[in-house]
This record gives sequence, C-alpha cells and structure tokens, in this order.
Amino acid sequence: MRVAAMAAGAVGGYFGARMAAAGHDVFFSARGANLAAMKAIGLKLESVHGDLHLPKPNVTDDPKNVGPVDIVLFAVTLWDTETAAAQARPLVGANTRVITLQNGVDSVERIAPVLGAEQTAGGAAYIATVIASPGVIKHTSHFAKMRFGRSDKKPNAMLQAFADAGKAAKIDVDISVDINVELWEKFIFLTAMSGSTASMRSPIGVIRADPELRAFFRALMQEAYDVGRAKGVALAPDFIEGRMKFLDTIEPGMKASMAHDLERGNRIELDWLAGKVRSLGRALNIPTPASDAVYTVLKLHRLGRQP
Repeated sequence: MRVAAMAAGAVGGYFGARMAAAGHDVFFSARGANLAAMKAIGLKLESVHGDLHLPKPNVTDDPKNVGPVDIVLFAVTLWDTETAAAQARPLVGANTRVITLQNGVDSVERIAPVLGAEQTAGGAAYIATVIASPGVIKHTSHFAKMRFGRSDKKPNAMLQAFADAGKAAKIDVDISVDINVELWEKFIFLTAMSGSTASMRSPIGVIRADPELRAFFRALMQEAYDVGRAKGVALAPDFIEGRMKFLDTIEPGMKASMAHDLERGNRIELDWLAGKVRSLGRALNIPTPASDAVYTVLKLHRLGRQP
C-alpha cells in the first residue's frame, strides 16, 4: 500500500516505520531538524517491541512531491490541524482514506471540511512515544495499537485493506466497532493522564500511589465522562472503574506527551484536552473543578517558552 505519515512525529513516525519495514511504500512528511536528520541518518525506532532503522526513508517537506496515496496517517499536533490538512490535499484522491491519529475528540469534524467527509475516518492511537532526538523515536510503552473507522460505522474496503496490511506487519491494528465511543474513551483517560502528569510534573507511578493524587486523577476522568454522557456518547457505566484498574498496569515512569512537551518548553495541547472538558462543561452546565485546576496551573505554558 501507499501510505503517508503526516507527519513523521512520535506517532506517525512509529507506525509509518513499522509499515515501511514490512515492505509498504511509506512517505514521511517532516520539516526542520527532523527532516534534516532523516535525510542524513534515516529514521530510527527504539522500542520494547524491537529496534528498527530505516536508512533511507522517503521523506519530504512538500506533499506535492508524493501525490495521492491509499492511506494518510494524520498525526499532527492539534493546534496545527487545519493548516496541516490543507497541506495534505495533494495526498488525497477519491479513494484515499485519512485516518486521524490525534488526541482530542474533534479531529474528524475539523478535517472533513478540508479533505472531504468521505475521505476522513476517525482514529485512535494508543502508544507512548517521544522524539528522543531528530530522526529518533523512543517507544516507552508495551502497548502500541491503532483503532479506526467511519463515524457512520459503514464498512470501507480501503480501511479494511489497511487493517489487514497492518496486522500482517505485526501491528496491533483493527477497525473499531464504534469509533465515536472509542475516541471518547481515549479522550477521557488521556485528559486525566496529561492533566495529572503535566500539572504535577511527575510520572504516573507516584501519582497513582498517593491516595489524594489518585483521587484527583479519577476526578479528571469523571468530569470528561460526565461531559461525554451529556453529549449522548454511549459510554459504559463501569468505564471509570475499568480505567482505574488499567491505570495500575502502566509503567510507573510513564508521562503523557503533554508532560514531555511542557518539560521541553514546547507548545502544549491544553486547550483541546483539559480545556475542552472545561469549555464543554460550561456549555452543558456540568461542573469541572479538576479540569479547571489543570487549565489554570498550565495556562501560562500553553504556547511554550516565549523568547
């Protein structure tokens, strides 16, 4: 298959590299130091599932050099969504499917007007990766999976072909039974993971071990859950309990990508995570004190370190 990783960051780069190693034509979109490094030394993965080095990846900073592909793995930061979608237009043909692998819950509604409702599919990536240095992706979790599908739940031949190809490449990938519910389930856990590890500047192990901090983590999930239910999302009644049990299985040193960005002085996705819970809560008249606290603590860091 022809696959484009838009962009070759921690998520798109990881899954794109795995597909490339399996023999598929993968085109990586990159810029700046990451682009220069990939051209000079290739793309490297450091992973618990096995290291990987692509010495000469197909990498470009201009999608026009690639043309239409079968699948676009759309994994840009949330503040860059509309701009990146416009840049991705040359990659998208009538049969192309764009799989959103971003955080948050509104990627499809933001991308579809730019690239087409028929072409855009919701997706969720479950993985902990960081750019360790330009051209090097470090995978720090034992899980690395993708789930995706159409919002209307209709089957699609191209999405199924990609799922089959991903499985053959030994990637944990599949069509979601209900991608809308899946996106909200990820969002609920991620808002708590990002909100706690970033605001407390600590890995998840010490947070979950402290009763008061563990309760704060749960409160962040509960607020996002309440907002989702108010919007009509069919979330299971025992979802929070299940996620709390899952919390105890995570590597204790793990932090959300927002926490890593905060440490590096980068812009953070606060407005689309805790900020989204907060804004939806206000619109739906649902109190969100824990999310408000996270937003208040991190607000001055939203745009990263300013010169």
